[in-house]
Amino acid sequence: MGQDTWHNWAGTETASPYRYATPRSVDELSALVSEAAEQGLRVKAVGAAHSFTGVAVTDGILVNLDNLSGIDSVTLDDRAGALVTVFAGTRLHELNEQLWHRGLAMINLGDIDVQSVAGALSTGTHGTGARFGGLATQVRALQVVLADGSIVECSPAENPDLFEAARLGLGAVGIISKVTLQCVAHFVMHAVEAPGSLDSTLDRLDHDRTGVDHFEFYWFPHTRRVLTKRNTRLPGDTPISPLHPLRAYVDDEVLTNVVFEGINRVATLAPSAIPKINQLSSRVLGTREYTDRSYRVFASQRRVKFREMEYAVPVEALPDALAAIDSWVENSGFTVAFPVEVRFAAADDVWLSTANGRNTAYIAVHQYYRRDHEPYFAAVEAIACAVDGRPHWGKMHGRTADDLRTTYPNFDRFVSARDKYDSARMFGNAYLQQVLGR
Repeated sequence: MGQDTWHNWAGTETASPYRYATPRSVDELSALVSEAAEQGLRVKAVGAAHSFTGVAVTDGILVNLDNLSGIDSVTLDDRAGALVTVFAGTRLHELNEQLWHRGLAMINLGDIDVQSVAGALSTGTHGTGARFGGLATQVRALQVVLADGSIVECSPAENPDLFEAARLGLGAVGIISKVTLQCVAHFVMHAVEAPGSLDSTLDRLDHDRTGVDHFEFYWFPHTRRVLTKRNTRLPGDTPISPLHPLRAYVDDEVLTNVVFEGINRVATLAPSAIPKINQLSSRVLGTREYTDRSYRVFASQRRVKFREMEYAVPVEALPDALAAIDSWVENSGFTVAFPVEVRFAAADDVWLSTANGRNTAYIAVHQYYRRDHEPYFAAVEAIACAVDGRPHWGKMHGRTADDLRTTYPNFDRFVSARDKYDSARMFGNAYLQQVLGR
């Protein structure tokens, strides 16, 4: 009864599930899980397949949640926003549009919006902004289908241990069917993108990180050049002045995707040219300034295929970590065409959040899919581990439960919740065994 091979977006993981299921209701999902339990089959849910890890891989039933989509309810609250309950398979880009037309927005977003809500939450998706947490911090309640097929509601007040484990849970304690999000009144953002130097950016890092709503930068290895992004939140009724369609098409499609794909193909054939390519690329970038709906500023289209690893480090460790990466790149002779992305997040209390208990800087490294990534990623991982770095759960890394336990204060609480709600490991797979133990 095996199905066609499934693979994720990056092509780093494949699976040949026993069955592929697309339930159209929560009750149908519940019945499917109950049946699987009776048959002794494993079950994994999959969203947009945008994780680089094997978090969704299974040889049992692979459950696609695309048919569980849309807004279920909206309840106004006293925080100038609303509690919005959505079905787990809702894609973020669809949700953003639906929220906007209701006068609402998500508090913060990552830099892509193709994921499902449940998938983004379950792997620890985050954006940038020193005052803002990852997507899991916006969750106020969940509906979860457990290993016996039961449909359980959870929140900080109701089944709190399930709530804490499931809001960023790697799909390890159950299948999320509905999510209640704290949303805010919709807002626009004023975006300023400008080239600069790595040294000056680090010199004023504390000022920009704490003084700009959403600050990030991209450093071009083999150079001291960066591209900075400063996004400022404005009221929702602020007149917008988006990029001219032609400028947006040239910058975001032609340069970012078409030309960048070509550059990486050349770099694959002639790696020694990469330092000069990076020098040129970093110098042709000009300043862009525009104002648009928040979700349009947060997210961008990325069609060049790559491998990615991202580490969360204490914010005070960032300059030394970048210096160590720079030193390794220059001394190793390894060439890197993709810029290094640096973002920020506030400390939070989510058990498996990469920002749990500390203000955090994120260092994301990429490699074109046709090139070897392993030496680079291994070096960056060692540098990050030396400063107690935590890997993004949905991106490539080599960490295991034994050493992850020491960096997550609530690791054993999570494992205990997993033991309680999925003692038979119906939702388990090789990746979860690696990062959580058995």
